[in-house]
Amino acid sequence: MNIYIKSCAQISVQEPLCDKWFTEPIKHEAPYVRALDPDYKPFINPVAARRMGLILKRAMATSITALKEAGIEMPDAIVTATGLGCIENTEKFLKALSEQGENCLQPTFFINSTHNTIGSYIAVQMKCHGYNNTHVHRGISFESALLDAFVKIKLEKLNNALVGAHDEMTPDYFTLLNRVGFWNGGFAGETAVSMVLAKEGDIRIAGVEILYMPEKQKLIDAVNGLCAENNIGVNDIDLLVTGRNNDDDNNKAYNEFEDLFNLRDKSESYKNIFGESFTASAYGIYYAYECLKKGINPKGKNVKNVLIYNHYENKDHSLILLTC
Repeated sequence: MNIYIKSCAQISVQEPLCDKWFTEPIKHEAPYVRALDPDYKPFINPVAARRMGLILKRAMATSITALKEAGIEMPDAIVTATGLGCIENTEKFLKALSEQGENCLQPTFFINSTHNTIGSYIAVQMKCHGYNNTHVHRGISFESALLDAFVKIKLEKLNNALVGAHDEMTPDYFTLLNRVGFWNGGFAGETAVSMVLAKEGDIRIAGVEILYMPEKQKLIDAVNGLCAENNIGVNDIDLLVTGRNNDDDNNKAYNEFEDLFNLRDKSESYKNIFGESFTASAYGIYYAYECLKKGINPKGKNVKNVLIYNHYENKDHSLILLTC
């Protein structure tokens, strides 16, 4: 059974809910950039919006946009990925707790502070009673959520699924991570990506692989296996999308991978456009999706088969093959 990405929407450090970045990307020099938010009035009641954090607003806006573009009113499932969850509300609750003790605390901050708040809130607002799951696995969270939905549709337990990746970055949390050198390779951003997976569409998910500390041969076998299953060779890959940034330690794995499969000239990165976050790999899929939808990459070269390769701390590695 073939599984497709039927639609995809983003809010990021680029122009939100559009693909203007493809030809006119906004360049960021600062080490920390928050997402550019659209007008949320078309998506969320202004009264309700007052009690919502930015991460929930972004999740709702991207989800509604993706479902509308896919022509689906109610998804069969909602699968969410997040590395930090609603960190801003968590900070507000903890700050109030430290300053006021246990007196006069606002329950809203606590209620909206958990990781599964995002997927739950989307389901409540859409009145979706189907499968709902949240994956929290640091840098491999999005790939885990994508694989979850992919397998369930493959097994015909679902007809479609709304898959989202959502993370916010507060000034305080950025400062803490910056002290330990977490952002050595690029600028810190935020993630808000929603996509609809279905049994029909134009951009096919040809395969998803998640590998833990793979040896060289295992990586070779995984790539060759993905290609063989789809009757193509490695030479037929038109575009390699990686999580390359400006950190030499991070890029070492990507350099080896590109040289191993002779894909250096076909390699492009998304992190210089969308920034770093625990679920930034969702932008890699979004980047590949837009290239395949247009039939070209931002450099104007024709694209038909795209391989997305990411790793987190050189331990968790993921391979995703998209074709059209």
